[in-house]
Amino acid sequence: MDVLQIVAIGLMATVLIGVLKSQRPELAVLLSVAVGVILFLLVLGKIGSIVDIITDLATRAGISMVYLGTIMKIIGIAYIAEFGAQICRDAGEGAVATKIEFAAKILIMVLAVPIVVAVLQSLLKLLG
Repeated sequence: MDVLQIVAIGLMATVLIGVLKSQRPELAVLLSVAVGVILFLLVLGKIGSIVDIITDLATRAGISMVYLGTIMKIIGIAYIAEFGAQICRDAGEGAVATKIEFAAKILIMVLAVPIVVAVLQSLLKLLG
């Protein structure tokens, strides 16, 4: 049922944005952002459930919460950057969207370094 709500909101917004783009493009962009936020809020509860399940599994597997927290931050950066980049593309600013994606990739690499180091140290212990 959730998907029907999401699709209905998306289709209504698409029609309204199409009408507004020719007469008031600035309102069309604002409507696009507002619909994006509304859709995000609709699925926010589902995201919380997924985080709870992953946290429970990580605890059972004995995985450090530091690594799990880092992985969740990486996933968050990826989703937020994609959302922002798509809004920029909707507004006709493809160059800004590309820069957002590039900055997000750098941030993800910075966060991933401790995890990569831990994996490499574990491999060296196994080999040595």
